[in-house]
Amino acid sequence: MANAEQGVRGNTAAGSGFGAAANGYGVARAVLWALAAGLAVRQAVAVLRLPPGERLLDLETWIGDNGVLHVSGSLYESGKFTGTPFAGLVLKPLGRAAEQALGVAWTLGTLLLVVALGVVAARALPGTVSRRTRLLAAPVAISLLMLSLPVRNSFHLGQTSIIPVLLVLLGFFVARGDRGQLGPGILIGLGAALQPAVLLFAPLLWLTGRRRQALTTVGTFAACTAVAWVAMPSDTWTYITRHLAGAGLGESPDSLANQSLHGALLRAGLEGPLEIALFVLLAAAVCFLGLRRAARYALDGQLLLAVAITGCVAVAVSPTAWQHQLVWILLALVGRVGKRASDRPVWPVVVVIVMTLPGTMMLPNMRLLHPVRDNVLLITALAAACAVPFLMRTSPFFARPIPTTYAKPVAARWRHVPLAPFWRRLVSRPNLLLELLAIRVGYSVYSHIRAAATGGREAAESHAHQVIAIEEALGIDIERWVNHAVVKAKWAEGFFDFYYTSFHFVVPLVILAVLYVRRPADYRWARASLAFATLLALLGFWLYPLAPPRLMPGLDYIDTVHGPQDLANPDYGPMTTITNQYAAMPSLHFGWSLWCGIVIVLLAPKLWMKLLGLLHPLFTVCAIVATANHWVLDAAGGAVVVGVGFTLTYVLSGPRRLQGVAPAAMSMPWPWRKAAEPEPEAESPDGKGSGDMTAPGVRDGSTKPAARQIT
Repeated sequence: MANAEQGVRGNTAAGSGFGAAANGYGVARAVLWALAAGLAVRQAVAVLRLPPGERLLDLETWIGDNGVLHVSGSLYESGKFTGTPFAGLVLKPLGRAAEQALGVAWTLGTLLLVVALGVVAARALPGTVSRRTRLLAAPVAISLLMLSLPVRNSFHLGQTSIIPVLLVLLGFFVARGDRGQLGPGILIGLGAALQPAVLLFAPLLWLTGRRRQALTTVGTFAACTAVAWVAMPSDTWTYITRHLAGAGLGESPDSLANQSLHGALLRAGLEGPLEIALFVLLAAAVCFLGLRRAARYALDGQLLLAVAITGCVAVAVSPTAWQHQLVWILLALVGRVGKRASDRPVWPVVVVIVMTLPGTMMLPNMRLLHPVRDNVLLITALAAACAVPFLMRTSPFFARPIPTTYAKPVAARWRHVPLAPFWRRLVSRPNLLLELLAIRVGYSVYSHIRAAATGGREAAESHAHQVIAIEEALGIDIERWVNHAVVKAKWAEGFFDFYYTSFHFVVPLVILAVLYVRRPADYRWARASLAFATLLALLGFWLYPLAPPRLMPGLDYIDTVHGPQDLANPDYGPMTTITNQYAAMPSLHFGWSLWCGIVIVLLAPKLWMKLLGLLHPLFTVCAIVATANHWVLDAAGGAVVVGVGFTLTYVLSGPRRLQGVAPAAMSMPWPWRKAAEPEPEAESPDGKGSGDMTAPGVRDGSTKPAARQIT
């Protein structure tokens, strides 16, 4: 939410913002490796601390009383084992090790596999990436993997789905050698024997000229399958007829956990021959489009992207693609999308959010959006496989996106701190999709933290008595008098009830929208201050749960908004189920309204607009007190967090005042440099632009300066 966005490679401002190179690289690498190690340890500890019946649930299919290791009959007798018969053969030693070590060996082994996967993926980046990216890629990749839903799911369930992904990457990037070598084909064939959808990498090898390796892949898969058939003919037949034919093994294929086209069609209500025919038709189209795209990017020198696209095709066309099998989607973030610098981060951010957060946090709970929310991972995989226009390396925009004209801000504070260059004030208009997604996810995180910071009724009421004592000492305990006075005036009660419930979210969002369109140079600054204030308020909710006046028994307050509450019952009514009743200190109702007033006063061009902006916090403080939803000191707390939010923004980004517009044309590649050069008559005598990038009508990337200096 804050202004920590980084420039894109090729932008000279981004290069200078990184700081004095060697030291910055060393410190950044140390911090990122420490973060990756911390996430790895946390993930392992989180699994091992769970009770035996709640951790490594799928591992119980191996080591449980009726597991694979203890049952002499069918692998699928328990109904829980979903792997291939070949997987049942070769993974038994791992199961025995896990059984002897009570799951510790299995968890640590999975941890090592994830680390290896991140290192191999980092090494597989194309040679065109910057030195900074190459140095920092491995810890970043490991951290993202540790945070992703598939890896967390694999840890929790005790799954082995990371092994086929790692075998494919090893085949393409470690053992690839000459085109005639058989090693890559053997590794990929082994991965296909563990997860049959991996066999789609054979066409990728064939289309990129590695035909001997493609044949080796198919041959290895066939040999492993034949071994499993000879050893376990009944299990092999069960797997083919129940899993590959679409009925599925284990969990029902129409569950939300199955993020394949087959699962989506079943959830849509289709079944029988019609569903199978439509699935086969769609799967064929996805394979045709996706594999052609993958081959094109592989021949272009973006082999990791080609592997990721093929993996996304495999996810979509598998009869079942459970969450722990979706690591391929995360690898697709290596693709570059967008000609403009401000658009370049959109695809990676979307992939990371989709792969780390549940769909309920990305989209609101609206029935119309349920099909999208329930299939968001599948939609992302299909987009990566068939639709997202990844740039070719031959494109002039690949290494040098069209830069955005920046106004020149005052130098940031704390420049001597090694990591401070990562914080750099940007004054361009950010990508709209990215902003909407950030606002939605940020609000969802805020709601979850607010709901989790309950604190308990006893502590909340005790803190309320402390607030009452302080207000009595200061002579500002006016809540009950105001509350009863408003109740007696029905027009006032109706007005303040409406104001309390209607403007809390609408006004800040409208202001952000106006700034985004009309004042892009100030948008990020305002958004950062609001984000800081909200984060500080969440800390207050967590550390100081406080009962509002309406929930204090025996004090005769009237809840005008929610109606009478049964204070003898710990659950005070329907509001308790959707929000934290004790998130009162500080009051974000007043804090956000004060932020609105300050921003309007600072940026509004006319006096009447500034005066109108001041009315919003005035009406809000009256509403929160009159409706018995907050104490007066809650409003004071809201003012404090807003003040600190603006202060932190000032400390990190410098003053809001901007020095001018630095010409960006010379940093552009030659195809568009001439068209973007500033007009001579608009330049100042010293050759520097002096336009106001916040003026109405000026768009990002425009190089025609305005007439006056930015303030």
